[in-house]
This record gives sequence, structure tokens and C-alpha cells, in this order.
Amino acid sequence: MLKEAPVRGPSAPRPLLARLDGDLRHLYPGYPALVMATGIISNAFFFENWFGLSQVLLYVNLAAYPVLTLAFILRLARHSRLVWEDLTNPRLVFSFFTIVAASDVFGIQLDLRGYAGSAVALWLFACVLWSTLLYFSFAVLTFLKEAQDANVVHGGWLIAIVGTQSLVLLGVRIAARIPAYAFGIDVAVHMLWGIGLALYAIFVTLFSYRIFFFRLAPEDLSPLLWVVMGAAAISANAGTSLILADTDLGFLAESKPFIDGVTMMIWAWATWWIPLLVLFGVWKHVIKRVPLCYTPALWSLVFPLGMYSVSTFRFSLATQFPLLQQIGRDFVWIAAASWLGTMAAMVISNARHFRESSR
Repeated sequence: MLKEAPVRGPSAPRPLLARLDGDLRHLYPGYPALVMATGIISNAFFFENWFGLSQVLLYVNLAAYPVLTLAFILRLARHSRLVWEDLTNPRLVFSFFTIVAASDVFGIQLDLRGYAGSAVALWLFACVLWSTLLYFSFAVLTFLKEAQDANVVHGGWLIAIVGTQSLVLLGVRIAARIPAYAFGIDVAVHMLWGIGLALYAIFVTLFSYRIFFFRLAPEDLSPLLWVVMGAAAISANAGTSLILADTDLGFLAESKPFIDGVTMMIWAWATWWIPLLVLFGVWKHVIKRVPLCYTPALWSLVFPLGMYSVSTFRFSLATQFPLLQQIGRDFVWIAAASWLGTMAAMVISNARHFRESSR
């Protein structure tokens, strides 16, 4: 008796959809750092007149930002319980601030090219999300720290500062785009800069106490450690933006000497961290021989390198110190090399994962 041949057409996509759904289940909440890293290096090239390279990286983000946005929406729709678990985990909740920072960095990319309306929309979205996440994350720290074993402070917590200062960077730019609200935005971004500095002081004190006075294991030294430097660099960049911005409000203009001094100190602090972070990496991967492999958290290492380049270059404009300008120009190539290496590792890792899941 002849058997009816199976119909393979409609059923063929199911394994692929199942694999994609599995990837959504385990989507790292800090993956928007890819957009942050790509955008900041693109902006660095733009400021330094390498417009072709800047444009290529813009195209990457024009694909990456909507794809990641769709992935987060689908994960929320299909796996809301897992999203809630990440949001209530003190080790992961601050990773969601990468969405805020990615939106602002992408908004700056668009604003540099004249898409002011899109930049304003992204800034407003980032403001709403930041306001929600900030109080929610501190509530998680307050009420769930023992249940989730959050006694180990790591660099990922400082992504909250990165998100805060990114609102300053884009806010300074869009204030001129909407004159009716320019004064209010000027005041708001100065306040946000102060909030970011206060949060940085709190978190970096806890972080430094942890790494300098307690035993460190190799697994404690993740790429997220570089956010310690990146948070200082973006704070310096935000301060520089406030210095260079014109304002008609007298009390804000009078505060610029204070911002000058604080910006110089926070930039110096970011610079101080770089050799130490390199030393940590050597200890982990050379002395302890921990293999270097791709994780999405690596994008949180690339972003600080790009931000340090932009921060140094723009700080040189405020101080009129040519040496800093050259340092910023040179450092962007280090950031670009790290971006290329991380992108290649991501593509190879995802291709290997796809092949293995197809077997």
C-alpha cells in the first residue's frame, strides 16, 4: 500500500522559528550596547571628518537598532516572565539602560545628518524609559538584593550613569531644535549631568571597595568592567557639551567655570582607569589563561573605547589643547579595531550556533 508523501513545505520553517524563539528566550538585555558602540565610533569619525567610515557605521545601526527593538518587543510578548525575571534581577536590571543610551547615541547619529525630528523622538522615548528604569532599578536593589545575591558589585551597574549622561548629550543638541522648550531642556540636561555624577560617585565607590579589598576571581573580571571608564568618559563628554553649548540663562552661564573643573577631573579619572583595566585583562587572559571568547557583553567594552575618543577630542575643543585632540584622533582607531574584532567574533559565534542548532 502506497504511503502518502509528507508535505514538507509548510513544516520546513518550523525548526528555524523554534531556534529563533529559543534565541529570544535567552536574549541578553544589554545587547543594545552593539548600537551604542557602533554609534559612538560613527560619531567619532564624523567629528574627525572621516565621513565615509561614519556613514558605513550609520548603515549598520539603521539595521541593528530596529532589529534589536523588534527582538525586545517579541521577547516581551512571547516570554514576558523571563523579561520580568531579568528586570527583577539586580545583576541584570541595569543592563536595560543600554536601550536608553543606544537610543540617544543613535539619535545623535541622525541629528548630525539633519534628521532632527527622529532625534527628538528618540530623546523623548529615552527620557520616559530612563525615568521608569531608574526608580524601578533602585527598588529592585532595595527590596530584592538578598534574594538575588547581589552583594557583588560589578561594572554593569554603571550603565545607569551611561544612560543618564547620554540624555545630556542628545538633549543639548535638540534644545535648539525646539525653541519653545529650549530653556526647560537646558535646565534639565544640567540637572541630569549632576544626577549622573552623583550616581557615579555612589557606584564607583562600591565598585572600587569590592575590587580593591576583596578576593577577585577571574570570572569577576568581565568586559563590563570597562563601563567604569566609559561612565567617566561619557560624563566628561556631557560636561564638555554643556561648556560648548550657548545658553541665555544667566545662572547656567555662570556655572560653566565649575563644569570646566569637574569635567577635567572626570576626564582624568577616565584616563587613569585605562591602564588598570588593561592590567586586569592581562591577569585574567594571560596569567590565569582564561580563553577570550565572544559574549554580547564585549560590546560594553567597545563603547567605552569609542566614548573615550569622542570625549578626549571634544574636550580638546573646550580647552584648546592640541595634544588632547591628537590623542582623541589616535584613540578612535583603537576603538574601531576593537569594533571590527568584536563584530567578526559575533558573526562567527552566531554562525556556529546556527549550524549546531540545525543538527
